[in-house]
Amino acid sequence: MAMTTNYGELLPDAALDSSATRIALDEGLALSWSHCGATAEFLGEIYGNLAGLAGFDRNDARHSINYLANELFENAVKFRLAGAGAITLEAALVEGVFNLRISNLAAAAHAERFQGLLTEITSRDSGDLLLERIEANALGQDGSGLGILTMMNDYGAKMGWRFEPEGEAVRIETHVALALA
Repeated sequence: MAMTTNYGELLPDAALDSSATRIALDEGLALSWSHCGATAEFLGEIYGNLAGLAGFDRNDARHSINYLANELFENAVKFRLAGAGAITLEAALVEGVFNLRISNLAAAAHAERFQGLLTEITSRDSGDLLLERIEANALGQDGSGLGILTMMNDYGAKMGWRFEPEGEAVRIETHVALALA
């Protein structure tokens, strides 16, 4: 992997403007699953309240943002390269769209497997693929991608990924745009 590779729909620079919340969680915090839930709840509360002030359903926005942030942050924690620094989150609410970008370093082998999954996810109907993965998971087979497919299919999230080599590792950026209803 020698060059930057993109999948799906990346956020434009204006999606994370100067009003964006930026959080860097360093591994010195001994990152765990509890940090994922707490960080996602924090983002859900902040942006759920902002969505309510903008005329959207506060509780629906809070729930949706919490779910998306938790899923993506759990993936970043689970697949991060040990000793490779912080996981960064950037979030903003711009014109009724919640935008989130999460960045972390991963081992090149993990990044390659993830790219294979994304090739399939971005080239097929998310609803059909979600049903296939749920069935496979129920049969004890590989159901990987369920969280991503749920976000795309059930929440209508627009998602994109950028893979950028950094030495022996790969920086993975996950981009999400969720139009609030």
